Amino acid sequence: MAASILVLSLLLCFASLSSADTSANCTHDDLVGTWKFHMSEDGHDRTLDCSNPGTVVNVITFTLAGHNHAVLQAGNQVGKFNLVYNQGFEVEVGHHTLFAFFAWEQVNDTHSEYWCNKTMYGWAHDNLGNNWACFIAIKQPDQLKLNPDSLINYNGVVKQTPSLSTSHNKVLQTTYTNDDRFIAELNKQQDSWLAGSYPELESMTYEQVLRRSGYGNGPITKSKQPRKLRFTPGNNLPESFDWRNVNGQNFVSPIRNQQSCGSCYAFASMAMLEARVRIATNNTQTPVFSPQEVVSCSQYAQGCEGGFPFLIAGKYAHDFGVVEEHCYPYLGKDTDKCSPMVSNCRRHYVAKYEYVGGYYGGCTPEKMMEDLVAFGPIAVAIEVYPDFQQYKSGIYHHVTSVERKLPVTGYNPFELTNHAVLVVGYGADERTGEKYWIVKNSWGESWGEKGFVRIKRGVDEIAISSLAQQSFPIPELI
Repeated sequence: MAASILVLSLLLCFASLSSADTSANCTHDDLVGTWKFHMSEDGHDRTLDCSNPGTVVNVITFTLAGHNHAVLQAGNQVGKFNLVYNQGFEVEVGHHTLFAFFAWEQVNDTHSEYWCNKTMYGWAHDNLGNNWACFIAIKQPDQLKLNPDSLINYNGVVKQTPSLSTSHNKVLQTTYTNDDRFIAELNKQQDSWLAGSYPELESMTYEQVLRRSGYGNGPITKSKQPRKLRFTPGNNLPESFDWRNVNGQNFVSPIRNQQSCGSCYAFASMAMLEARVRIATNNTQTPVFSPQEVVSCSQYAQGCEGGFPFLIAGKYAHDFGVVEEHCYPYLGKDTDKCSPMVSNCRRHYVAKYEYVGGYYGGCTPEKMMEDLVAFGPIAVAIEVYPDFQQYKSGIYHHVTSVERKLPVTGYNPFELTNHAVLVVGYGADERTGEKYWIVKNSWGESWGEKGFVRIKRGVDEIAISSLAQQSFPIPELI
């Protein structure tokens, strides 16, 4: 059992958000610079298939600089960019939005290759969701050769990610076992929160347990204390706030269970949209949106292998909309095709989406509190360590911290995360004064405090403010 716990610790500590995602591992420094976007013919609608993009008809040049500054060289138009964790980026300039994942390729079952100086096929459209085109972006001054008749053939310098060993893979396939000694040690070392066992997990393998919280793509260069903007909150913020009880009303949708699918990003995204629709309509509209439609249908995520709220509650809900649960009930697995149970379901959209603080790296706990009270629950990412899995009650903090002595160079907003959840409030313990966030998880009501967890506020142990994201849904007309 001790060996198994060690494997879990290593995998979780070097995880990417929500299971595997893509295998890319690219930094802010990799992104800044001049990029040429090789565009296909535009004028298409949102059903455009960028796996068969056609020929290059135009090349446009962007310069990305600073924290999120983008300039279209033709006409010197100024806009912004957003890095999506270490996986891809979005550019918004001149009423147009362009998004792509960094290029990667699965070589075999044990490893893949990725490039930080070019992208996979990306999607471009205007801000009204029209005039769609495909593109591949290539960073300059790399002398990369592009076939003038196709977006497919291009070359670059390979960076290979580490692979899991055969022994690790064997451990992942064994049946999960609760470790009573580990749980007892957690409770012995601290009294802020209670650890306990979950017998229902013993019907899963270690891989299935890990998959619901995220694991995957090897060691990552990390800034232990990333630079963040200083922000002074307004004087009118309450000492505590909880969207589950505002003047006697609950604006938070019910707890759900993602099971062993790495779909936490979809559950956190849908939960935020559900809560914000309830708030905007004073609970006259209480939709429950479908995570499975996202898992099965969204090209902006990797199904049960992971994704990001910025791309789902944000970009996907903005570009394509989301459907309600009865249209596409949750299956907890990947599907071969996108096949809703109900055809022609109404799609629900968001008017805009953003990182809290304006861009990746701009968030602070104070800004989270302000936007939480003003607009509603916020989707965040956290780093799940093995002790978090055993949480039962109290104010969680990571008990056995893992030291990462890695170099810090320049601006680096990256913080390691592997699980998406929803912040619905904040408060402080009446006895000790210890501050905490109130967080909605997607592991069912039997986990934690009826599906919720209180997480220590004011520390950066599990990166809870690093990927904070919010969207502004458009309620249905009555």
